[in-house]
Amino acid sequence: MDDYLDRLKKGTLKLYALETSLPPEQAVAVRRAFIEEETGTPLPRLGAFSIDIERVVKRNCENMIGAVQVPVGVAGPLAVRGEYADGAYWLPLATTEGALIASVNRGCRAVTAAGGAEVRIFRDGMTRAPVFATRSAAHAHETVRWVEAHIDRLRHAAESTTSHGKLLDIVAFVAGTSVFVRIEFDTKDAMGMNMVTIASEKVAGVIEAATGAHLVALSGNLCTDKKPAAVNGILGRGKTMVAGVFLGDDLIADVLKTTAAALAEVNYRKNLVGSARAGSLGFNAHAANVIAAMFIACGQDPAHVVEGSSTMTTVDPVEGGCYVAVTIPALQVGTVGGGTGIDCQRECLSLLGVAGGGDPPGSNARAFAEIVASGVLAGELSLLGALAAGHLARAHKSLGRG
Repeated sequence: MDDYLDRLKKGTLKLYALETSLPPEQAVAVRRAFIEEETGTPLPRLGAFSIDIERVVKRNCENMIGAVQVPVGVAGPLAVRGEYADGAYWLPLATTEGALIASVNRGCRAVTAAGGAEVRIFRDGMTRAPVFATRSAAHAHETVRWVEAHIDRLRHAAESTTSHGKLLDIVAFVAGTSVFVRIEFDTKDAMGMNMVTIASEKVAGVIEAATGAHLVALSGNLCTDKKPAAVNGILGRGKTMVAGVFLGDDLIADVLKTTAAALAEVNYRKNLVGSARAGSLGFNAHAANVIAAMFIACGQDPAHVVEGSSTMTTVDPVEGGCYVAVTIPALQVGTVGGGTGIDCQRECLSLLGVAGGGDPPGSNARAFAEIVASGVLAGELSLLGALAAGHLARAHKSLGRG
Protein backbone atom coordinates (compact mmCIF):
# COMPACT_ATOMS: atom_id res chain seq x y z
CA MET A 1 0.00 0.00 0.00
CA ASP A 2 2.84 2.40 0.85
CA ASP A 3 4.15 2.38 -2.70
CA TYR A 4 0.75 3.37 -4.08
CA LEU A 5 0.32 6.07 -1.44
CA ASP A 6 3.73 7.53 -2.32
CA ARG A 7 2.84 7.60 -6.00
CA LEU A 8 -0.49 9.28 -5.27
CA LYS A 9 1.25 11.95 -3.18
CA LYS A 10 3.83 12.57 -5.91
CA GLY A 11 1.11 12.81 -8.56
CA THR A 12 2.54 9.99 -10.68
CA LEU A 13 -0.63 7.97 -10.03
CA LYS A 14 -4.17 9.32 -10.22
CA LEU A 15 -6.90 8.35 -7.76
CA TYR A 16 -9.18 7.17 -10.56
CA ALA A 17 -6.48 4.85 -11.95
CA LEU A 18 -6.07 2.66 -8.87
CA GLU A 19 -8.47 0.00 -10.18
CA THR A 20 -6.24 -0.52 -13.21
CA SER A 21 -3.46 -1.80 -10.93
CA LEU A 22 -5.28 -3.26 -7.95
CA PRO A 23 -8.33 -5.42 -7.24
CA PRO A 24 -11.34 -3.20 -6.44
CA GLU A 25 -11.33 -3.76 -2.66
CA GLN A 26 -7.62 -2.93 -2.36
CA ALA A 27 -8.00 0.09 -4.62
CA VAL A 28 -10.79 1.44 -2.43
CA ALA A 29 -8.70 0.87 0.72
CA VAL A 30 -5.67 2.66 -0.73
CA ARG A 31 -7.79 5.57 -1.92
CA ARG A 32 -9.43 5.88 1.50
CA ALA A 33 -6.04 5.79 3.24
CA PHE A 34 -4.80 8.55 0.96
CA ILE A 35 -7.81 10.75 1.74
CA GLU A 36 -7.37 10.04 5.47
CA GLU A 37 -3.78 11.26 5.30
CA GLU A 38 -4.60 14.25 3.12
CA THR A 39 -7.44 15.46 5.35
CA GLY A 40 -6.28 14.22 8.75
CA THR A 41 -9.66 12.52 9.16
CA PRO A 42 -9.92 8.84 10.13
CA LEU A 43 -12.62 7.04 8.09
CA PRO A 44 -12.89 3.52 9.59
CA ARG A 45 -16.68 3.35 9.38
CA LEU A 46 -16.72 4.29 5.69
CA GLY A 47 -14.51 1.28 5.12
CA ALA A 48 -16.90 -1.16 6.78
CA PHE A 49 -19.43 -2.39 4.24
CA SER A 50 -20.98 -5.64 3.06
CA ILE A 51 -21.61 -4.97 -0.61
CA ASP A 52 -19.57 -6.64 -3.34
CA ILE A 53 -17.79 -3.72 -4.98
CA GLU A 54 -16.55 -5.49 -8.11
CA ARG A 55 -19.61 -4.23 -10.02
CA VAL A 56 -20.01 -0.99 -8.07
CA VAL A 57 -16.65 0.53 -9.01
CA LYS A 58 -17.29 -0.20 -12.68
CA ARG A 59 -20.91 0.95 -12.96
CA ASN A 60 -22.00 2.96 -9.97
CA CYS A 61 -19.29 4.98 -8.23
CA GLU A 62 -15.99 6.50 -9.34
CA ASN A 63 -13.15 7.14 -6.87
CA MET A 64 -14.89 4.99 -4.26
CA ILE A 65 -13.52 5.22 -0.70
CA GLY A 66 -16.25 3.32 1.15
CA ALA A 67 -19.98 3.29 1.79
CA VAL A 68 -22.38 5.29 3.93
CA GLN A 69 -24.90 3.19 5.81
CA VAL A 70 -28.47 4.48 5.99
CA PRO A 71 -30.79 2.75 8.47
CA VAL A 72 -33.54 0.73 6.77
CA GLY A 73 -36.83 0.02 8.48
CA VAL A 74 -40.04 -1.58 7.26
CA ALA A 75 -43.63 -0.42 7.22
CA GLY A 76 -46.55 -2.69 6.57
CA PRO A 77 -47.91 -4.97 5.56
CA LEU A 78 -49.53 -2.76 2.95
CA ALA A 79 -52.29 -4.22 0.80
CA VAL A 80 -51.93 -3.15 -2.83
CA ARG A 81 -54.51 -3.82 -5.51
CA GLY A 82 -52.82 -2.86 -8.75
CA GLU A 83 -52.62 -4.31 -12.23
CA TYR A 84 -49.03 -5.48 -11.64
CA ALA A 85 -48.72 -5.54 -7.83
CA ASP A 86 -51.50 -7.41 -6.08
CA GLY A 87 -50.85 -8.54 -2.53
CA ALA A 88 -49.50 -7.47 0.86
CA TYR A 89 -46.05 -5.86 0.96
CA TRP A 90 -43.52 -4.84 3.59
CA LEU A 91 -42.04 -1.52 2.45
CA PRO A 92 -38.25 -1.09 2.94
CA LEU A 93 -37.62 2.56 3.85
CA ALA A 94 -34.09 3.98 4.19
CA THR A 95 -34.21 7.07 6.38
CA THR A 96 -32.66 8.95 9.27
CA GLU A 97 -35.87 10.85 10.05
CA GLY A 98 -37.40 9.62 13.29
CA ALA A 99 -41.20 9.16 13.14
CA LEU A 100 -41.32 8.70 9.36
CA ILE A 101 -41.59 4.91 9.34
CA ALA A 102 -43.98 4.92 12.28
CA SER A 103 -46.18 7.36 10.38
CA VAL A 104 -46.11 5.34 7.15
CA ASN A 105 -46.79 2.20 9.17
CA ARG A 106 -49.98 3.73 10.55
CA GLY A 107 -51.03 4.71 7.04
CA CYS A 108 -50.39 1.14 5.88
CA ARG A 109 -52.62 -0.11 8.66
CA ALA A 110 -55.46 2.19 7.59
CA VAL A 111 -55.12 1.41 3.87
CA THR A 112 -54.95 -2.35 4.49
CA ALA A 113 -57.92 -2.29 6.85
CA ALA A 114 -59.87 -0.49 4.12
CA GLY A 115 -59.19 -3.30 1.65
CA GLY A 116 -56.00 -2.03 0.04
CA ALA A 117 -54.84 0.73 -2.27
CA GLU A 118 -56.26 0.56 -5.77
CA VAL A 119 -53.56 1.87 -8.06
CA ARG A 120 -53.32 2.33 -11.82
CA ILE A 121 -50.64 3.52 -14.24
CA PHE A 122 -52.05 5.93 -16.80
CA ARG A 123 -48.91 6.63 -18.82
CA ASP A 124 -45.45 5.09 -18.92
CA GLY A 125 -42.70 6.82 -20.85
CA MET A 126 -39.18 8.15 -20.19
CA THR A 127 -38.18 11.31 -22.04
CA ARG A 128 -35.18 13.12 -23.43
CA ALA A 129 -35.44 16.46 -25.25
CA PRO A 130 -32.59 17.59 -27.50
CA VAL A 131 -32.47 21.30 -28.36
CA PHE A 132 -31.66 22.53 -31.88
CA ALA A 133 -30.72 25.99 -33.11
CA THR A 134 -32.44 27.12 -36.31
CA ARG A 135 -31.82 30.13 -38.54
CA SER A 136 -35.19 31.80 -38.21
CA ALA A 137 -38.82 31.39 -37.22
CA ALA A 138 -39.52 29.97 -40.67
CA HIS A 139 -36.70 27.44 -40.34
CA ALA A 140 -37.92 26.45 -36.88
CA HIS A 141 -41.40 25.88 -38.34
CA GLU A 142 -39.95 23.77 -41.16
CA THR A 143 -37.95 21.69 -38.68
CA VAL A 144 -41.00 20.97 -36.52
CA ARG A 145 -43.11 20.04 -39.53
CA TRP A 146 -40.37 17.70 -40.79
CA VAL A 147 -40.20 15.95 -37.42
CA GLU A 148 -43.98 15.55 -37.30
CA ALA A 149 -44.03 14.08 -40.81
CA HIS A 150 -41.23 11.57 -40.22
CA ILE A 151 -42.08 9.92 -36.89
CA ASP A 152 -41.78 6.42 -38.33
CA ARG A 153 -38.31 7.15 -39.72
CA LEU A 154 -37.21 8.56 -36.36
CA ARG A 155 -38.72 5.59 -34.54
CA HIS A 156 -36.69 3.20 -36.69
CA ALA A 157 -33.50 5.15 -35.95
CA ALA A 158 -34.18 5.20 -32.22
CA GLU A 159 -35.04 1.53 -31.91
CA SER A 160 -31.93 0.51 -33.85
CA THR A 161 -29.93 1.42 -30.72
CA THR A 162 -31.73 -0.85 -28.23
CA SER A 163 -33.29 -4.29 -28.07
CA HIS A 164 -35.67 -3.22 -25.29
CA GLY A 165 -36.74 0.39 -25.75
CA LYS A 166 -39.67 1.49 -27.92
CA LEU A 167 -40.27 5.03 -29.12
CA LEU A 168 -43.76 6.11 -28.05
CA ASP A 169 -44.12 9.74 -29.04
CA ILE A 170 -42.33 12.89 -30.16
CA VAL A 171 -43.57 16.38 -29.32
CA ALA A 172 -41.79 19.52 -30.51
CA PHE A 173 -41.70 22.88 -28.71
CA VAL A 174 -40.38 26.18 -30.07
CA ALA A 175 -38.92 29.25 -28.35
CA GLY A 176 -37.74 31.76 -30.94
CA THR A 177 -35.13 29.97 -33.02
CA SER A 178 -34.74 27.12 -30.51
CA VAL A 179 -36.52 23.85 -31.27
CA PHE A 180 -36.92 21.29 -28.48
CA VAL A 181 -37.81 17.75 -29.53
CA ARG A 182 -39.23 15.86 -26.53
CA ILE A 183 -38.86 12.14 -27.28
CA GLU A 184 -40.68 9.57 -25.15
CA PHE A 185 -39.75 5.89 -24.79
CA ASP A 186 -41.06 2.71 -23.22
CA THR A 187 -37.98 1.45 -21.35
CA LYS A 188 -39.51 -1.77 -19.90
CA ASP A 189 -37.94 -2.69 -16.52
CA ALA A 190 -35.12 -0.14 -16.73
CA MET A 191 -35.54 3.40 -15.45
CA GLY A 192 -34.03 4.05 -18.84
CA MET A 193 -32.10 7.33 -18.87
CA ASN A 194 -29.04 5.78 -20.49
CA MET A 195 -31.23 3.98 -23.01
CA VAL A 196 -33.17 7.07 -24.04
CA THR A 197 -30.05 9.25 -24.16
CA ILE A 198 -28.34 6.92 -26.63
CA ALA A 199 -31.50 6.56 -28.72
CA SER A 200 -32.14 10.31 -28.67
CA GLU A 201 -28.62 10.96 -29.94
CA LYS A 202 -29.42 8.79 -32.96
CA VAL A 203 -32.72 10.61 -33.54
CA ALA A 204 -31.07 14.00 -33.19
CA GLY A 205 -28.49 13.08 -35.82
CA VAL A 206 -31.23 12.20 -38.30
CA ILE A 207 -33.08 15.48 -37.62
CA GLU A 208 -29.91 17.53 -37.94
CA ALA A 209 -28.94 15.95 -41.23
CA ALA A 210 -32.41 16.26 -42.74
CA THR A 211 -33.35 19.77 -41.62
CA GLY A 212 -30.12 21.69 -41.21
CA ALA A 213 -31.07 22.53 -37.63
CA HIS A 214 -27.95 22.51 -35.45
CA LEU A 215 -27.97 20.18 -32.44
CA VAL A 216 -26.85 22.34 -29.51
CA ALA A 217 -27.36 19.91 -26.62
CA LEU A 218 -28.67 16.39 -26.31
CA SER A 219 -30.66 17.54 -23.28
CA GLY A 220 -32.40 20.88 -23.62
CA ASN A 221 -34.05 20.79 -20.16
CA LEU A 222 -37.52 20.19 -21.58
CA CYS A 223 -37.16 16.51 -20.70
CA THR A 224 -37.30 17.55 -17.76
CA ASP A 225 -34.79 15.55 -15.72
CA LYS A 226 -34.18 16.07 -11.97
CA LYS A 227 -35.68 19.55 -11.82
CA PRO A 228 -39.15 20.77 -10.83
CA ALA A 229 -41.08 21.43 -14.05
CA ALA A 230 -44.69 21.96 -15.01
CA VAL A 231 -44.21 19.97 -18.22
CA ASN A 232 -43.70 16.77 -16.21
CA GLY A 233 -46.85 17.45 -14.26
CA ILE A 234 -48.83 17.97 -17.45
CA LEU A 235 -47.38 15.43 -19.88
CA GLY A 236 -45.88 13.02 -17.37
CA ARG A 237 -42.43 11.48 -17.21
CA GLY A 238 -41.70 7.91 -16.19
CA LYS A 239 -44.85 6.47 -14.64
CA THR A 240 -47.96 8.65 -14.33
CA MET A 241 -50.23 7.06 -11.77
CA VAL A 242 -53.02 7.35 -9.24
CA ALA A 243 -53.41 5.38 -5.99
CA GLY A 244 -56.55 5.73 -3.89
CA VAL A 245 -58.59 4.20 -1.10
CA PHE A 246 -62.06 4.63 0.42
CA LEU A 247 -61.98 5.08 4.18
CA GLY A 248 -65.15 4.64 6.21
CA ASP A 249 -66.02 6.89 9.12
CA ASP A 250 -65.47 4.17 11.71
CA LEU A 251 -62.05 3.26 10.35
CA ILE A 252 -60.99 6.92 10.29
CA ALA A 253 -62.03 7.32 13.90
CA ASP A 254 -60.37 4.07 15.02
CA VAL A 255 -57.01 4.31 13.23
CA LEU A 256 -56.53 8.01 12.54
CA LYS A 257 -58.44 9.37 15.55
CA THR A 258 -60.20 12.03 13.46
CA THR A 259 -63.10 12.48 11.02
CA ALA A 260 -63.56 12.46 7.26
CA ALA A 261 -64.55 16.12 7.35
CA ALA A 262 -61.38 17.06 9.23
CA LEU A 263 -59.21 15.11 6.77
CA ALA A 264 -60.86 16.88 3.85
CA GLU A 265 -60.42 20.32 5.37
CA VAL A 266 -56.75 19.82 6.26
CA ASN A 267 -56.07 18.58 2.75
CA TYR A 268 -57.97 21.47 1.15
CA ARG A 269 -56.41 24.24 3.21
CA LYS A 270 -52.90 22.76 3.47
CA ASN A 271 -52.20 20.66 0.40
CA LEU A 272 -54.33 22.57 -2.12
CA VAL A 273 -54.78 26.18 -0.99
CA GLY A 274 -51.51 26.42 0.91
CA SER A 275 -49.50 24.93 -1.93
CA ALA A 276 -51.20 27.18 -4.49
CA ARG A 277 -50.52 30.27 -2.37
CA ALA A 278 -46.87 29.23 -2.10
CA GLY A 279 -46.60 28.74 -5.87
CA SER A 280 -45.63 25.11 -5.30
CA LEU A 281 -45.50 22.53 -8.10
CA GLY A 282 -46.46 19.88 -5.56
CA PHE A 283 -49.81 19.68 -3.77
CA ASN A 284 -49.07 17.13 -1.08
CA ALA A 285 -48.07 16.76 2.56
CA HIS A 286 -44.76 14.89 2.28
CA ALA A 287 -44.79 12.57 -0.74
CA ALA A 288 -41.05 13.08 -1.25
CA ASN A 289 -40.37 11.54 2.17
CA VAL A 290 -41.70 8.13 1.19
CA ILE A 291 -40.34 8.26 -2.36
CA ALA A 292 -36.84 9.18 -1.14
CA ALA A 293 -36.82 6.46 1.52
CA MET A 294 -37.90 3.76 -0.94
CA PHE A 295 -35.59 5.05 -3.68
CA ILE A 296 -32.52 4.92 -1.43
CA ALA A 297 -33.41 1.46 -0.12
CA CYS A 298 -34.14 0.05 -3.56
CA GLY A 299 -31.30 1.45 -5.66
CA GLN A 300 -33.18 4.17 -7.52
CA ASP A 301 -31.66 7.52 -8.52
CA PRO A 302 -32.53 9.70 -5.50
CA ALA A 303 -32.35 12.89 -7.58
CA HIS A 304 -35.60 11.81 -9.25
CA VAL A 305 -37.38 12.50 -5.97
CA VAL A 306 -37.66 16.03 -7.38
CA GLU A 307 -40.19 14.89 -9.97
CA GLY A 308 -41.97 12.68 -7.46
CA SER A 309 -42.52 15.69 -5.21
CA SER A 310 -45.00 17.06 -7.76
CA THR A 311 -47.60 14.63 -6.35
CA MET A 312 -51.14 15.93 -5.77
CA THR A 313 -53.18 14.59 -2.85
CA THR A 314 -56.98 14.80 -2.96
CA VAL A 315 -59.66 13.96 -0.40
CA ASP A 316 -63.22 13.57 -1.72
CA PRO A 317 -65.94 13.50 0.94
CA VAL A 318 -68.42 10.72 0.10
CA GLU A 319 -71.28 9.14 1.98
CA GLY A 320 -69.97 7.21 4.94
CA GLY A 321 -66.38 8.48 4.75
CA CYS A 322 -63.97 9.85 2.16
CA TYR A 323 -61.88 8.77 -0.81
CA VAL A 324 -58.20 9.71 -0.48
CA ALA A 325 -55.96 9.60 -3.54
CA VAL A 326 -52.48 10.57 -4.67
CA THR A 327 -51.78 11.50 -8.28
CA ILE A 328 -48.11 11.10 -9.18
CA PRO A 329 -47.43 12.50 -12.66
CA ALA A 330 -43.73 11.69 -12.85
CA LEU A 331 -42.30 8.66 -11.05
CA GLN A 332 -39.05 7.30 -12.51
CA VAL A 333 -38.26 3.78 -11.34
CA GLY A 334 -36.50 0.66 -12.59
CA THR A 335 -35.72 -2.84 -11.39
CA VAL A 336 -32.69 -3.44 -13.63
CA GLY A 337 -29.65 -1.26 -14.18
CA GLY A 338 -28.25 1.59 -12.11
CA GLY A 339 -28.13 0.93 -8.39
CA THR A 340 -30.63 -1.95 -8.51
CA GLY A 341 -27.82 -4.49 -8.86
CA ILE A 342 -25.99 -3.48 -5.66
CA ASP A 343 -26.36 -6.23 -3.06
CA CYS A 344 -28.29 -4.41 -0.33
CA GLN A 345 -30.55 -2.60 -2.76
CA ARG A 346 -31.28 -5.77 -4.68
CA GLU A 347 -32.31 -7.46 -1.43
CA CYS A 348 -34.83 -4.69 -0.82
CA LEU A 349 -36.26 -5.13 -4.32
CA SER A 350 -36.39 -8.89 -3.68
CA LEU A 351 -38.30 -8.20 -0.47
CA LEU A 352 -40.98 -6.68 -2.70
CA GLY A 353 -40.74 -9.48 -5.27
CA VAL A 354 -39.67 -7.15 -8.10
CA ALA A 355 -35.91 -7.61 -8.46
CA GLY A 356 -34.57 -7.90 -11.99
CA GLY A 357 -36.42 -8.12 -15.27
CA GLY A 358 -40.09 -8.99 -15.29
CA ASP A 359 -42.08 -11.45 -17.36
CA PRO A 360 -43.42 -9.89 -19.49
CA PRO A 361 -40.72 -7.19 -19.76
CA GLY A 362 -41.70 -4.06 -17.89
CA SER A 363 -43.97 -5.79 -15.39
CA ASN A 364 -41.52 -5.65 -12.48
CA ALA A 365 -40.86 -1.92 -12.82
CA ARG A 366 -44.59 -1.25 -13.07
CA ALA A 367 -45.31 -3.40 -10.02
CA PHE A 368 -42.62 -1.53 -8.11
CA ALA A 369 -44.12 1.81 -9.18
CA GLU A 370 -47.54 0.68 -7.95
CA ILE A 371 -46.06 -0.29 -4.57
CA VAL A 372 -44.24 3.05 -4.25
CA ALA A 373 -47.41 4.96 -5.12
CA SER A 374 -49.35 2.98 -2.54
CA GLY A 375 -46.67 3.78 0.03
CA VAL A 376 -47.01 7.47 -0.80
CA LEU A 377 -50.76 7.16 -0.25
CA ALA A 378 -50.16 5.59 3.17
CA GLY A 379 -47.72 8.34 4.11
CA GLU A 380 -50.05 11.12 3.01
CA LEU A 381 -53.00 9.60 4.80
CA SER A 382 -51.14 9.22 8.08
CA LEU A 383 -49.76 12.77 8.10
CA LEU A 384 -53.13 14.26 7.19
CA GLY A 385 -54.63 12.25 10.03
CA ALA A 386 -51.97 13.43 12.48
CA LEU A 387 -52.54 17.04 11.51
CA ALA A 388 -56.30 16.72 11.67
CA ALA A 389 -56.10 15.11 15.12
CA GLY A 390 -53.40 17.48 16.38
CA HIS A 391 -50.89 14.68 16.93
CA LEU A 392 -47.97 15.78 14.72
CA ALA A 393 -45.86 17.53 17.35
CA ARG A 394 -46.49 14.77 19.87
CA ALA A 395 -45.24 12.11 17.44
CA HIS A 396 -42.06 14.03 16.67
CA LYS A 397 -41.38 14.64 20.34
CA SER A 398 -41.57 10.92 21.13
CA LEU A 399 -39.97 9.48 17.97
CA GLY A 400 -37.96 12.14 16.20
CA ARG A 401 -35.89 13.91 18.84
CA GLY A 402 -32.15 14.03 18.34
